[in-house]
Amino acid sequence: MESVTSSFRDPSGFIFRYENNIYRQVNRVFAEDFDRFIESGLYQTLVDKGYLLAHEVVSDASVPRANSCHCILQPTQLAYISYPYEWCFSQLQDAAMLTLRIQTVALKYGFSLKDASAYNVQFVAGRPVFIDTLSFAPYHEGEPWSAYLQFCKHFLAPLALMAYVDVGLSKLLIANIDGIPLETASRLLPLRTRLSMGLQTHLHLHAKFQSSYSDIAKQRKDQKAVKVGISAKRISKTGLQGIVESLAGAVRRLKPKQYDTEWANYYDETNYSDTASLAKRELVEKFLVEINEPLNIIQDLGSNTGEFSRIAAKYATLVVSQDIDPVAVEKNYLHLKQEGSATNVLPLLQDLGAPAPAIGWANAERDSLIQRAKCDVLMALALVHHLTIGNNVPFGQIANFCSKLAKWLIIEFVPKTDSQVIRMLATREDIFIDYDQPGFESAFAEYFTIKKSEPIYGSKRVLYLMSSHRPHALQEST
Repeated sequence: MESVTSSFRDPSGFIFRYENNIYRQVNRVFAEDFDRFIESGLYQTLVDKGYLLAHEVVSDASVPRANSCHCILQPTQLAYISYPYEWCFSQLQDAAMLTLRIQTVALKYGFSLKDASAYNVQFVAGRPVFIDTLSFAPYHEGEPWSAYLQFCKHFLAPLALMAYVDVGLSKLLIANIDGIPLETASRLLPLRTRLSMGLQTHLHLHAKFQSSYSDIAKQRKDQKAVKVGISAKRISKTGLQGIVESLAGAVRRLKPKQYDTEWANYYDETNYSDTASLAKRELVEKFLVEINEPLNIIQDLGSNTGEFSRIAAKYATLVVSQDIDPVAVEKNYLHLKQEGSATNVLPLLQDLGAPAPAIGWANAERDSLIQRAKCDVLMALALVHHLTIGNNVPFGQIANFCSKLAKWLIIEFVPKTDSQVIRMLATREDIFIDYDQPGFESAFAEYFTIKKSEPIYGSKRVLYLMSSHRPHALQEST
């Protein structure tokens, strides 16, 4: 039994890994509430709606269990774990709305979410799914929503900052594993956000009075009571549902701050001709076919709006489509959501110059990118020149990084004669004496065997298919 460190804070139970499978132990201290949750029908309703990850109760005695065990669950296994600071605006917004819908359904069954962390949501088959079965507690009349502050810190605050200040402020979640402090968000948001009833109530006033949930809940009905500091000690179920509906309205009305970024319109402004673009798509697909083995995960790094991720989706169980540009990732996610196709593509934000680190207690609660990103195939299309010329990362460093992640590599070399590289070098000194095709091949040959290299017709670029010298085993699902 190997405990998964992300779940150590919960006294109700914990997650562990055993023989390449993920299990959840329900502790005896939570036995009564868990059994009531299952027997009430709430669990099955949420699973049927696609809101909650399903599980099987494990009767196999060979699966280990601690002395505190009430029962062991085996949840549906997830191929990849992502984190809120890797989601685009609409992903975080959809995860927030899912959490509020679950709270609404739970209240109808006499339960309430005791935990509204954004980390309790994962994206499965293109949609958000709640994964923490132990987050449900019986509701007692008059009690406030204990997860209200957590919801506002994990969802409302970052969404408001992304909508009104800068869409890139979701990165604040890396430095604030327990959610963005409301006082911080309130200071950063423009004054006009106080004209929004939802943000004024749930964020600005909440930041001021967050020690008293009842003050926030009551102020909509009794402004005078709030002004004189009178606290309502209890709140009815109807009043609590009103709070949830008010939060839903506030979240729903937020829109990502609109601006153009360098790469959001890349495919419209690229130097590729239609002929070259078609040739590249065909060549990528050809290399995927030539790998000729079952593929579980493909990582598409520098995926932009996901054009090649959707091609790769035909050949793998999951394609993790990662890019540095928040607007490009937003377009990728919305395209997949609207089309309803390629549900095995997961768009994510990722800055390879500073990839997602390991954070939390002992740097072990949330894994780094390199801990999670092991895959069968790594695609790095139109990426290397940005890392080498844009970030001064030598070819050898890139090759070493790629070899730690993937068995197979499909990678594009863009020469200095390419107009994109010429543009990059126009504003800086060309210190890249080894940036040429022989230098590229020599650096990657230290870690990979070059299986194929073919020029992309209609351009000056070359596409490579390589296999790693290192043995690889995909990281187990978490």
